[in-house]
Amino acid sequence: MDVKNNIILAMDVPNINDAMELMDKISDYIDTVKIGYPLVLAEGLESVSKIKKEYNCRVICDFKVADIPATNKKIADVTFQSGADAIIVHGFVGWDSVESCLESAKKVDKDIFLLTEMSHPGATNFMQPVSMNIASMGMEIGITHYVGPSTRLDRLKMIRDVVGKDSFIISPGVGVQGGDPRETLQFADAIIVGRSIYLSENPANSLESIIDAIEL
Repeated sequence: MDVKNNIILAMDVPNINDAMELMDKISDYIDTVKIGYPLVLAEGLESVSKIKKEYNCRVICDFKVADIPATNKKIADVTFQSGADAIIVHGFVGWDSVESCLESAKKVDKDIFLLTEMSHPGATNFMQPVSMNIASMGMEIGITHYVGPSTRLDRLKMIRDVVGKDSFIISPGVGVQGGDPRETLQFADAIIVGRSIYLSENPANSLESIIDAIEL
């Protein structure tokens, strides 16, 4: 998956009007958007379809799917029916739950991103001790796309070492959480940026600043 400027927008805004207004300002800079629960719970999966169609962009649905295999499959199926190109899936629930999402994705030529470790401080409590096991499991069942934290570069490097150079890693935590864009891209293929852009008075200028930091 190629990502324009190596930047994915985390579209965690509360309504479709705010989302469309933001995309009007920055769609020239990005071609991939991560949409999570805030927008979808407020506006429905139609928000995925609308943004994808209007801006001809890829959409990754950040639903952090974590249920039994049968339920995971239903969630993945309806997500891909909405037009999503990929869905983010938790790995701690085990191989069978993850494989159910992978099978759903393969049927429609889409992708899943396996979440190995999150970027917030609390992730060290329970996720960090098992994140490398999750990454290893992903490799064993044939997953090629992963999520790892920009806020802990040592951990991100370890994840890269486990999944190898041919896997595609996206990394949240750049900006407000403290992750550095250029340093993160030493180990990840794309960074995920949200609040630094959508809370900015000038989102386009903020994006340009991030691009400049990457290209230094």
